[in-house]
Amino acid sequence: MQEWRAAGQCIQLTTDGVPDTVGGFDVELAMPNRREHGKEIEFEDDPKRTFIPKLDSSPRVTPDGTTAPRGAGADSADPITNLIVTTKAPSTVSAISAVKHRLSSSSTICFLQNGMGVIDEVNRDLFPDESTRPNYMQGIISHGVHSSSPFSATHAGMGTIQVGILPRGPLGPPRDDPNNEQERSVWASSSRYLLRTLIRSPALCAVGLAPADLLSAQLEKLAVNCLVNPMTALLDVRNGVLLYNFHFTRVMRLLLSEISLVIRSLPELQGMPNLDTRFAPSRLETLAVSVANTTAENISSMLADTRRGLQTEVDYINGYIVRRGEEVGVRCVMNYMLACLVNGKQNVVHREIDEDITILGKDDPIGFSIGEGSGKRK
Repeated sequence: MQEWRAAGQCIQLTTDGVPDTVGGFDVELAMPNRREHGKEIEFEDDPKRTFIPKLDSSPRVTPDGTTAPRGAGADSADPITNLIVTTKAPSTVSAISAVKHRLSSSSTICFLQNGMGVIDEVNRDLFPDESTRPNYMQGIISHGVHSSSPFSATHAGMGTIQVGILPRGPLGPPRDDPNNEQERSVWASSSRYLLRTLIRSPALCAVGLAPADLLSAQLEKLAVNCLVNPMTALLDVRNGVLLYNFHFTRVMRLLLSEISLVIRSLPELQGMPNLDTRFAPSRLETLAVSVANTTAENISSMLADTRRGLQTEVDYINGYIVRRGEEVGVRCVMNYMLACLVNGKQNVVHREIDEDITILGKDDPIGFSIGEGSGKRK
């Protein structure tokens, strides 16, 4: 909340060098509980826990007479009708758990994230009862945005958002009509409102898709991410380095042979027209090369996380292919190896950062000698 107040309680988005600052947001800070091995851990005397003790939840009145947003520890029980989740995939369950008590079967959660398999974890850990489970939406973002500072971002590339409402039950055979009246009749009012709001926002360039079409688009993006993200993370290179290199191409094709076979074997896609053609290894390779060429100077999100020693989304990208491969009887050894290597490298970098000792100069106020560690004074 200190960073929020330091930013003037505004959000700034810079597009083509022109900043646009907008304020007037109602803000609440909901800190998730720390989770280990799929379980929430809440120890009051645990210095590593992420839970912040509840403070005064009453609204603050600023000197000018306006009501300020509630800060840390605001234990609100107000129901949430629509929730848009944009966190990293590994943090999703922990983030939603902080507001789980405010969600109901009439609420809608929209997931705008990389990777797949997050909803399965949310259902397993937070909403195992289908009758009380919120409604779900998912989306794919191709806009290029990076954060320059807290509550300030740069819109680097124009793109689109493909979004769709997921059925409460298992995904059935694809239908020709994306606006099937039978499906629309069971959509929750909150889902219809959120979908309509996103589509009607000109800046987002959002389009609504039927569940089967959305799944196909997600799998295409997943196949591309299975190549570009982990390979750039391991090699520590920009996306364009993967192009025009015979050795990298060989690795890509080995990965794609597994990815293509798994996707074409998924039961929820059976009956889809041109399934074998759409997810053929050659076509997926064309998509991956096109993305790498378009984003040649970019650094993948997985590489950025790896450099900082942060947990990556590889378990929801290559790891998802491995898990679905086990379900359909395909052993994805290449994707499993790549996921293990990325996790291993992230662990190495994380240890190096934790073990790093800052060397202080002679002008430091606490008086350490040049070249001496933090255990020696002058």
